[in-house]
Amino acid sequence: MILLNLLPHREAARKKKREQFIASVVLAALVGVGISLLAFSWYQAAISNQRAINAMLDAEIHTLDRQIKDIKGLESQIEALQARQRTVEDVQADRNQSVHLLAELAQQLPPGVLLTKATQTDQLVQISGTAQSNEQVADFLRNLATGSTWFSKPELLESVASPMVLSGKDQRTFFNFSLRAVLMRAPDNASQNPPGGPNAAPGLRQAP
Repeated sequence: MILLNLLPHREAARKKKREQFIASVVLAALVGVGISLLAFSWYQAAISNQRAINAMLDAEIHTLDRQIKDIKGLESQIEALQARQRTVEDVQADRNQSVHLLAELAQQLPPGVLLTKATQTDQLVQISGTAQSNEQVADFLRNLATGSTWFSKPELLESVASPMVLSGKDQRTFFNFSLRAVLMRAPDNASQNPPGGPNAAPGLRQAP
């Protein structure tokens, strides 16, 4: 009978398996480290890319901020220029207001009414005069309210009866009145009633 000693063979098999296991562990560790390095590199690249994007966005934001400041400066300049333009237009419009004022008063003046004084403060005009009756004063107010393109909001301040001796014993009562109205700026149909036009009526007279 032949006896075989299997111990060295088994020991060699165990050693071989152990070496294979160690090699597998080392290979797995290396693969894990490689994957970790790849993941770390990918995250680092992503972070760097995001930082570059953030830096570009910051630069664009600063550029936009400067442009916004420039636009605000331009808007302020435009508003200043518009204010100057409005001032110039108002001055040009007000230049001929006195002419239109006198012409419009003469045009809206009813018969029997004599104006003695007209003063203007800004756009408010105060008018004084004499009428033969209160009805004529009312007609004058109505003409300014509804028939005038240059006056608005006429308001009677006072109307005082004043007897006057004309000749001998002939005595008549006249009404000294005072009113005020707002003078409008350049109405659209002002060209239809030019100063001194055919519709202008005499009667405006400055008191001595």
